[in-house]
Formats: sequence, C-alpha cells, structure tokens
Amino acid sequence: MISRSTIDRVFETARVEEVIGEFVQLKKAGSNFKGLSPFTDEKTPSFMVSPVKQIWKDFSTGKGGNAVSFLMEHEHYSYPEAIKYLAKKYNIEIEETVQTDEQKELMNERESLFLVSQFAKEYFHKTLLNTEQGKAIGFSYFKERGFREETIQKFDLGYCLDEWDDFTKEALKKGYDIKYLDKTGLTIVREDKKFDRFKGRVMFPIHSMSGRILGFGGRTLSNDKKTAKYVNSPESDIYHKSKILYGIYHAKKEIAKRDNCFLVEGYTDVISFHQSGIENVVASSGTALTSDQIRLVNRLTKNITVLFDGDAAGIRASIRGIDLILEQGMNVKVVTFPEGEDPDSFAKAHSDLELKKYLEQSSQDFINFKVSLLMTDAQNDPVKKAGLIRDIVTSISKIPDSIQREVYVQECSRIMEISERVLFSELAQLLSKGNKDRAKEEQKKRQAFEVVKTKEEQLEEVDSLYILEKEIIRILLLFGNKNADFIDYVEVEDEEGNTHLEKEKYSNQVCKELYLNLQDDEIEFSNEVFQTIYYEMIHQLNQDDQINIDSFINHTSSEVASMVTSILMDEERYALSDWERKNIFVTQSEEVLSKLVSDAILNIRRVLIDRKIQKLMTVDDKAHIQTEDLEMVQNYTALKKRLYTKLMRVV
Repeated sequence: MISRSTIDRVFETARVEEVIGEFVQLKKAGSNFKGLSPFTDEKTPSFMVSPVKQIWKDFSTGKGGNAVSFLMEHEHYSYPEAIKYLAKKYNIEIEETVQTDEQKELMNERESLFLVSQFAKEYFHKTLLNTEQGKAIGFSYFKERGFREETIQKFDLGYCLDEWDDFTKEALKKGYDIKYLDKTGLTIVREDKKFDRFKGRVMFPIHSMSGRILGFGGRTLSNDKKTAKYVNSPESDIYHKSKILYGIYHAKKEIAKRDNCFLVEGYTDVISFHQSGIENVVASSGTALTSDQIRLVNRLTKNITVLFDGDAAGIRASIRGIDLILEQGMNVKVVTFPEGEDPDSFAKAHSDLELKKYLEQSSQDFINFKVSLLMTDAQNDPVKKAGLIRDIVTSISKIPDSIQREVYVQECSRIMEISERVLFSELAQLLSKGNKDRAKEEQKKRQAFEVVKTKEEQLEEVDSLYILEKEIIRILLLFGNKNADFIDYVEVEDEEGNTHLEKEKYSNQVCKELYLNLQDDEIEFSNEVFQTIYYEMIHQLNQDDQINIDSFINHTSSEVASMVTSILMDEERYALSDWERKNIFVTQSEEVLSKLVSDAILNIRRVLIDRKIQKLMTVDDKAHIQTEDLEMVQNYTALKKRLYTKLMRVV
C-alpha cells in the first residue's frame, strides 16, 4: 500500500487545473476555469474547475471532487492508481508498505486487465529491442519505415515473436492469470490450447488519454495474402475501439496548445507526423469515425482538420465523418494529398517545413471540399447538381450554431450559383424535420419518467429537512471560520418593573454561533453524511478553533468528499452563465452573513417544530388526545408563530 506521507505529498503538490487540463479544454471564467463536460455530450459548458478550492464540479451529471476523484471517474483508476499517476506526473517518490494477501485479492478485474496489458507492452518492446528475431525482423521493419529509435521508444513499439505461445508462456510464468490474458485478447484460448493472438507481428500499443494501455494493433510482416494485414485487440472492459483514438495520449497537449487536431487514418500516419514535428495528430485506426471519438477531441479543441489519402474512392467512403464532426458543433477543414500519397508517405518524401506549408496552404473549408470532390460528376447533369446542393445543405443543417449555418448558406449560394432563398427554404425543412424527431424523443423520455403524484408529496417533506441541513453544512464550509455581527433580544426591566425586549449586538465566529444554537436545541442531523461532516467539524473546532476544509475535500469517504465538493462548487454555478456581463449582479452571501446564519437556525427549528406538532396530533382517536399533549401543541404553535415573525413569513 502507498504510505500516508506519499498521499499527503500528492495532495499538497497536485494542481487540479493542471491535471484536468490534460483531458479537458479549459477556459478562464473569472477566478475559475470552465469547459465542456467530459462525461456527457453537451454543447454548452457545465464543467467548472476551481484552482482556489482545488476542486471540480460537473453540473450536467452532478459529479465532482478533487484531482484524484477526477482520474477515478474519467480514467476509471483505482484510488492507488490515481495517486501513482499524480506522483509520476509531479516527480514524487512513492513509498509503499507491504500488501497483505487480502488486499491483493481486492484488486478488481478491470485493474487486472490494465496490469496484464502493461506487461504485454513491456514484453513486446523488450522483444523488439533485445532478441535476435525482434531486431532482425521487427526493428528492421520500423527502421525501413523511417522511424528513428527515439520515436520507437516514444510510442512503445514492439514485436511478438513468430512462435505459437512464447508470450503466453512468459505471462503465465510471471503469475498473470490466463483469464485476463483471454479477456484482453492477448491469448486465444481454445479448449486445452493457448496461443498468442499477435504472433509474428509488429506491435502498436494503444494508449488511453492518460497513458494507460488499452489494447494493441498488430501488423503482419508476412506476404501470405490469406493473413490479415492488421489485427486489433478484441473489445473488452478496457478497450472499446469506437471510443479511443490512436495517439491521443501523445497529442493532447499539442492539440490544446495549437487549438487544432489533425485526423488521419493509420498508426504510421501518426508516427510519421510526430517525426516531422507535427504532434497534434490522432488516428481513427482504420475504423469509420464515431461520435465518441469526436467528443474525445472536442474536450481539447473545437477545430478538426481531416487528412484524406489521394484516393477518390476512399475519400467518398469517409466523407460521412464530416457531418458527424459538424453535429458536435465543431469546425472542420479538409486536406487531401496528391493521388497515390497518404500522410505517412508524404511526410517521408518532404521536409518538415514543406509538410507544414502544404497543410496550411491545402486546408479548405468542408463546402469547398465537397464541391471540388463531387462537382466533376455533377457539372453537366442538373439532377446530380441538385443532389450535390442538397447534400451540402444537409451538412449545414447539422451545425448547431445558427449564425454559422447562415454564413455557410451564403458561401454555398456563391459557389453553387443558386439563390440564398432556395437554400434557406431547404434548410428550414431539414431543421423542422430534425426538431420533430428530437421532440418525439423528448416526449418518450418524459413519459418514461412520469411519477405518481402521491410519491412526489411524500418526498417533499423529506427533502425540506435535507435542504435545510445541507444549507447549514454549506454555511459552515464557506463561512464557518469567518466572524459576523449578530443580534440577540434580551429582556430588560425598567424602573416600574415592566419587562421589554432590547436588541443587543455581538460578534461571534459563524461555526461557534451555529454550534451553540444547534446544541441548545439538541438538534441531530437526519442525514448520515451531513452528521459525519458536522461531527468532524466540531472536533476540529475543539482542537484547532477553526474548520479545515481540505480535510473534507480529500476525505477518505468518497460520499463525504463528493458532498463537500458539490456544496462548494454550487457557489460557482452562476459563473457559467456570466451574469455580470449581462448586467445581472448576484448578492454575495458575505454581505448578508448574519441573516444567512439566523435564517438557517430559525428554519430548521420551524421544520422540526412542525414535525413535533404533526406527531402529537397523529392519533387514531382524536377525542382521546391527552390534555398535556394539547398544551404542548399550543405552546409549539405559539413558538412557531414567533419564528415566522422573525423570518418575516405568514403562518
């Protein structure tokens, strides 16, 4: 296990905005950062990061936490793996204590798949560099492709020996379970036979955005036409081909920095571009582009440049991906290479400067690209030309932004020599149909989530106390260590012996004021998480005379950490809407702090008194209510009226 001192150093050193910034494109929003949710498909930012508080919150899903919890949510790391990732990132030496057999057994299946994949990556890489067969066949192949040694190291390229089960034997010898070798597809299990899936192939490890090994692509070096040129790892709990892009781990920083991502087709295209100094490049690994893959890029940039081989048939087959990119609200440009060339061959045949210049000069808008591609077939055929125009308008209809759509319609009108009125009419029909389809989907969702009215009424009473308890915890977290001026009403007797109430001002720490009032009323929190937080706060108050917020953000209980993060980040929600820019100014809680505290105490008293009255009045036979119970009801009702007066509410 990782020592406590290492964990503390990680939490002290890690910066949440730096960690999340490697996975999500963040933009400054006041003292915070905002971006698109990495957990949902959205067009408007609902993801907020607070460098001051060192926490994040995704308002679209309700998820939140610190740097560690983000890695656990986004990358599906275990807690120790998240700590190790951050320790490596910040060059912190990891101190570990010996794991017990019981702790080893607790490692989940998913983690085992990652571990065996990591072993495979290291095995294939060592085989490439250190064995006679690896050097003579695998290493020679990569050198012939023009890959330098540092590039081979950077991408962890490898080789699987041309033996039936050499890798499998080595993995079993090292203690890896055949179950996980089978599930990752590294080993093919057929009854009592076990053999290597990638035998005799050069290996391209596929990394997640954080650098973990998800799967492999293996290329055969055999000339046998019956042998598949490329073989990929099968789908597993950690590898989903449609949700990952080859090279995203090595490209993410440059994509964010350049605010553009080059999209190619194959592994070698990516590697060759890196060698030419262009690192903001990823590959769809020979599969048709998917929405999940586009969303992966969308976290880092709004701009994609699709690079097509100089093969007209291949271009037409891949053109559907452009509409998918537009649907995600992204800007798309296209670069085509000369006939017979692909990104890999073009990069090798030209200098780094020539490649960069070509990409800049050949980049064209998707409308111009579609027109240049299809106009040759359509120019002398009015029907085909009409089909081409309809095809372009269909692409424009995928764009969520209305201003962008209008600009593209004007551009299409100019290029195709057709009136804007006709194009806008066609666009309106397509948008109307799309809206109807979406409305039907929304209606289905609403019907699926209809709730019986009585259930809503039952939940309302429970929620009222939950909301008030949450408000007290919120005040303690945000303002517990601050001082505020409060007002108390004390009885004063005049010379004639008459008593009246007088205001008395006093100053007190907010946490102490709340504690004393809750203690006087002997109030216990009904919610277990709130109760845990409150008791720990009181303990801190007795020990250090103040509340340590960081201890709750980094709490060992995920429920406590999640709740605290959610409460702290709810304060930042309005920043997503940028209300001040619209001349809408929000009253700051600090300005009315004493009233905030007083109202919280009075409201929770009000709800608890209501419940006591209801309990006293809930008897089977109303005629047999005890006299003392009626007196208590009258006293509670009178107290409730005084509370309502203080709250300026009508009973």
